[in-house]
Amino acid sequence: MKILTQLFNTKYDTAPFSQIKLDDYKPSFIENIAAAKAEIDAIINNLEPPTFLNTIEALDFTGKALDRLSSIFFNLNSAETSDEMQKIAQEVTPLLTEFSNDITLNADLFKRVKSVFEQKESLTLTPEQATLLDKKFKNFSRNGALLSDDKKIRLREIDTELAKLKLTYGENVLAETNNYELIITDVADLKGLPEGTIEAAKSLAQSKNIEGWIFTLDFPSYIPFVTYAENRELRKEIAIAAGKKAFKNNEYDNQENVLKIAKLRHERANLLGYETHSHFVLEERMAQNPEKVKLFLDDLLVKAKPAAEREFAELTAFAKELDDIDHLEKWDGAYYSEKLKQKLFNLDDEKLKPYFQLEKVLKGAFTVAQKLYGITFTEIFDIDKYHDEVTTYEVKDENSELVAIFYADFFPRKGKRNGAWMTSFKSQYIKDGINERPHISNVCNFTKPTETKPSLLTFNEVTTLFHEFGHGLHGMLANTTYPSLSGTSVYWDFVELPSQIMENWCYEPEALALFANHYQTGEIIPQEFVEKIKESASFQEGMATLRQISFGLLDMAFHSNNPNEITDVKAFEKAVFEHTTLYPDVAENCMSVSFSHIFQGGYSSGYYSYKWAEVLDADAFAYFQEKGIFDKEVATKFKENVLSKGGTEQPMILYKRFRGQEPSPEALLKRAGLL
Repeated sequence: MKILTQLFNTKYDTAPFSQIKLDDYKPSFIENIAAAKAEIDAIINNLEPPTFLNTIEALDFTGKALDRLSSIFFNLNSAETSDEMQKIAQEVTPLLTEFSNDITLNADLFKRVKSVFEQKESLTLTPEQATLLDKKFKNFSRNGALLSDDKKIRLREIDTELAKLKLTYGENVLAETNNYELIITDVADLKGLPEGTIEAAKSLAQSKNIEGWIFTLDFPSYIPFVTYAENRELRKEIAIAAGKKAFKNNEYDNQENVLKIAKLRHERANLLGYETHSHFVLEERMAQNPEKVKLFLDDLLVKAKPAAEREFAELTAFAKELDDIDHLEKWDGAYYSEKLKQKLFNLDDEKLKPYFQLEKVLKGAFTVAQKLYGITFTEIFDIDKYHDEVTTYEVKDENSELVAIFYADFFPRKGKRNGAWMTSFKSQYIKDGINERPHISNVCNFTKPTETKPSLLTFNEVTTLFHEFGHGLHGMLANTTYPSLSGTSVYWDFVELPSQIMENWCYEPEALALFANHYQTGEIIPQEFVEKIKESASFQEGMATLRQISFGLLDMAFHSNNPNEITDVKAFEKAVFEHTTLYPDVAENCMSVSFSHIFQGGYSSGYYSYKWAEVLDADAFAYFQEKGIFDKEVATKFKENVLSKGGTEQPMILYKRFRGQEPSPEALLKRAGLL
């Protein structure tokens, strides 16, 4: 247990994964919560009058051991979980929620914070200190410090219940993903599938002593199947299975959880004096309020819908011409889109994949970062990792000073949730003159290497890797004093700028030349392929934009209205999608029950931020294109004003300091071919 309650005696203070036992977690949480409470008590009992240093700054540096423990435990619960770990999560989550409430609802502590806040005009603070003071005060005032005692009790109950519901929601989605297998025994049913996908399915079947081939709902198995399998009935079977996750009225059903989460969030917002959950959330976002978000999405909808309808009509006519399909269904979309793309551009992922070997793409991302920001990545083998598949890197600057530790975890496995994300095992901050450097992790689910082939990525997976690496750079290049303002601790509709801007380099010949080499011959990707990648970048962009808008509108529908009227999750969702849907509805499918971004993750009232940040990233990359995509001056401005600054100032102030002006949506519309 001691290992998780004290400083780690490890190289670079890295997490000692191999020394941690599951039994260590709960007692360590209890001990670290008690230690953090003692630090809080010391602030409250300080006989000196409240000051910025002895109250606000002191508060930000409390609970460091608890923060490290939480990051290790919850990161592993996403990437390497087990039934035992999920049970511990259900036990410790209420303890953490109670501790969080103990801070924000502590009247004596709030009194000290409020006292400093009321003096702010007379204090000489740096912009970062002023932001921290504002954030600390709001953390109390927006989370119940001003409530009456009876309302504080109810707030605690809501927060505890919400924390447990979100965990259960995620566990159900993971269980449903793991529980499905499509077993194929007839080789004819594999027609159309790429060789690598077939080999991976065979390998999975062999590992389970099953004859034939096994396909699952993990993305590297599911996406190629619905994209390439010629057997329409099997595409239908697996697509319906994917859409039916947590919507089967079984023990893993999430319908009730969705309603409970939405209703509790609404009640919480009302309790705090807000009209809806969205009003509460968006007060601390660039968008400011639900009306502005809806205007933003509706404006995009007007521009994207005609293009989407044209694209859908073209796809429908193509499917009719090719296979005499009268009505396109959801399980036809990826299949015929890929065929149409091949026809229009003579380009398909199977042609491109040999040029995108995972190791080379990752090295390419490292090289792009080195050319832009002067940092180098060196693989190291003397620090602990939590799974054999994880690779670890030392990140250094041009003076050979440590910038960060980077963990990369790229393949699906049973204890890992689907998708791709960036996280951290240790935050960056400066204390006692020491700049503590961050430990950042990228987690993805790419196709595993097979006996005959390395891991080869689709172009979509290449952009995913660059996207998450962009988040990673935001964490790695952080350079702030206070941990709560460091790295990705920024407004949610700003956090996607560093990730989405990185995707742009994947379309640039100058960048592709750095890493897109054929895995067998070493040949650099042919110029005609590069041109086709660029040409096809806006292929079906109207449909893709419409899809993203629909998700944003569903999120807002749950959170910017009173959800107490909702009785049927599926019927509610269907009504919301009415103006954005192209394909016929599938009665046995429901998205809300596995929409983990908003019901398990932190994107509630925030899904719009992907499109919002696209306006920023298109505008920002236009600046790079003007000066050169590896222009040092622009890169330095981006690093110094965006990547290193975290949440130390308002995002628009930081953006304008980098760009010299507010972002224009023209760059996005032009890139998407919607102008």
